[in-house]
Amino acid sequence: MFFSNSYLTRKMVFIWLLLLSTTVLSNELLQHSSDSQRQKAAQQVTQQFLKRLGGHLRNEMKNHGPVAAIKVCKELAPAIASELSLENGWRVTRVTSKPRNALTGFPDSWEQKTLAEFQALADSGEKYSTMAKTEVVEESGRSYFRFMKPLAIKPVCLSCHGSDEQIPAEVRAELEKNYPFDQATDYKPGELRGAVSIKQPMDIPLNKKFLND
Repeated sequence: MFFSNSYLTRKMVFIWLLLLSTTVLSNELLQHSSDSQRQKAAQQVTQQFLKRLGGHLRNEMKNHGPVAAIKVCKELAPAIASELSLENGWRVTRVTSKPRNALTGFPDSWEQKTLAEFQALADSGEKYSTMAKTEVVEESGRSYFRFMKPLAIKPVCLSCHGSDEQIPAEVRAELEKNYPFDQATDYKPGELRGAVSIKQPMDIPLNKKFLND
């Protein structure tokens, strides 16, 4: 059977396009799978962070009162975040637009944008408990998987983050001593306090423990 050169050329182009589209689709599926795994891993680490921090806070509040809880947020929270960061090869931290410590916890541009998005969603009626943000971003020629989970103020938080009338005198004195530039007061229950933020370098593989889940 005779085939013209034009037919063979069209056939080869079709096969090439088919192979190319299959490769692109495969890469997209692999990327989606990788992003899903990273999101699941970030959610797990966020829960670990909040569970450990919450446990320490509840214990100190119950046994020693709100003044002792200040030390938990000042010392233990960064220590827990640092431990999780080193364990996973990520940056795990808490950020807020109203920092207690002016030297730490201030959001970068992506985090500021995401906090504003959380606030806008809350203003439209969505609950913070249902929110999270994930995105792959390019920064200085390197790809990062970014994740944020918002944190809302609970009634128990008001003894350290409420109004002057709600913060006991001894707590206020301790805050003034440790945080002379404190912005983290005058909150009401349910308001956005900040978020847990995780930044994963895409060129660092996930810990095997996340892949086995």
